[in-house]
Amino acid sequence: MNDQAPMEAVRQEPVPKVPDDRPVVRRVDLGTARLMPDLDRSRAWLLTMDDTPQSYVDLDDPRHLEFEYVQRLAHVADLCADSGAPVTAFHLGGGALTLPRYLAATRPGSRQRVAELDAGLIALVRDALPWDAAADLAVEAADARAWIASAPPASADLVVTDVFGGAGGHTVPAALTSVEFLRLAAGTLREDGVYVANIADGAPLDFARGQVATAASVFPELALVAEASVLRGRRYGNLVLLASHRPLPIDDLTRRTAGDPFPARVVSGERLTAFASGAHAVTDAHAVPSPPPPAGAFAV
Repeated sequence: MNDQAPMEAVRQEPVPKVPDDRPVVRRVDLGTARLMPDLDRSRAWLLTMDDTPQSYVDLDDPRHLEFEYVQRLAHVADLCADSGAPVTAFHLGGGALTLPRYLAATRPGSRQRVAELDAGLIALVRDALPWDAAADLAVEAADARAWIASAPPASADLVVTDVFGGAGGHTVPAALTSVEFLRLAAGTLREDGVYVANIADGAPLDFARGQVATAASVFPELALVAEASVLRGRRYGNLVLLASHRPLPIDDLTRRTAGDPFPARVVSGERLTAFASGAHAVTDAHAVPSPPPPAGAFAV
């Protein structure tokens, strides 16, 4: 959960201990957070913000990923460097830190920095769903775009954008959809680094097409990952956009996503060019948030 506002320090007020097996509802800075235990997995929790599923964390097994789009982000993280090698990763949007925990488990020694606007949510997660203190993982209450603008240049192997704001946390903020923003993100990547973003759209997929065109104006290598029904505009859903200045591991990514419980397609090259045909790169002057989901899309 993240929206656009100036940076602020993480609140230090103590958060009451969360029961091991009962739902918890707490007001945080940007809405109402709800933690619900997974009755099928010990010490696993679903985090919702304003009744929208936001994160799923298994404290005993951070490699276990429930959300399909997070599985796809994890595939990109798996393929961004040699297997098991530590990386430097910047995460814009934190939630319950599902992907940072996954990277800490699969790439020990990785250096990770997370920008999450909601200081109250950070405090709740730190107390109720603590992460491995030995991991080089720092979480800052900060605006995503302001944070990436101040990040050291050419220092990251992976930049992950997973930010939804607006009413109910349903839309990608306009400030994170433009050429100017992507140039900031690209500037923090090393020469062979990878940028990956979670976006959401439905028919006629104008937002997704515009994001592909925007990324193409900054990066020479692109791919888009989503379920076939989403790519065809038959339903609203998540799409994972990845980009780099070096060739992407399309074949490996295709094999991994095809084997997921909910298989996805990888679109690249001429097919991706055709997908984005007629779309124009988005600039700050014309950026708008992603379209909201239809009613009931995220019912829990």
